[in-house]
Amino acid sequence: MISMLDRRALLGGGAALAALTVLPSRALAPARTFAPAGAEHRLALRNVHNGERHDVLFARGGVFLPGAIDELNHALRDWRNGAIEPIDHGLLMLAGALRDTLGVSPRTHIDLISGYRSPATNASLNAHSDGVASRSQHLLGKAMDLAVPGVPLDRVHRAALSLRGGGVGYYPADGFVHIDTGRPRIW
Repeated sequence: MISMLDRRALLGGGAALAALTVLPSRALAPARTFAPAGAEHRLALRNVHNGERHDVLFARGGVFLPGAIDELNHALRDWRNGAIEPIDHGLLMLAGALRDTLGVSPRTHIDLISGYRSPATNASLNAHSDGVASRSQHLLGKAMDLAVPGVPLDRVHRAALSLRGGGVGYYPADGFVHIDTGRPRIW
């Protein structure tokens, strides 16, 4: 038998769930925010493999801009086969926060080494390298490998660690830092 207290908790939880289903998705905040909700958020990227450049204002006033998000999904696609998947909005915020922590202009293009990876690409890389996880956050659109022109890689690494936004990998021999919005871990 359900007690009165249990019934109230059940009804209250149901009402909260119902309220969430009627809110537009853009009204829901990302899991992690690294800047004031009212600010403008911009990300400039240069893909080191194909030379593409993107300079995208992707959020304004706490709202992600759909066309801009589409452009960033394209910019962070699997450059090997063109596969596009939605990129975690928290990753976009984390990359912007990293740039800001480094004191770099929002218009400075971050060198993108890798964003989203399709399952086929990740499996191929995993088969040929010990440094590629079989269940990589890249597969989920939650990871980015990057470098910041003019900023020493060890400084980028320290700044990424200071944000505590998820996983951080340091690859000095390959010239990049890995950031992701998965569980916090360091390698």
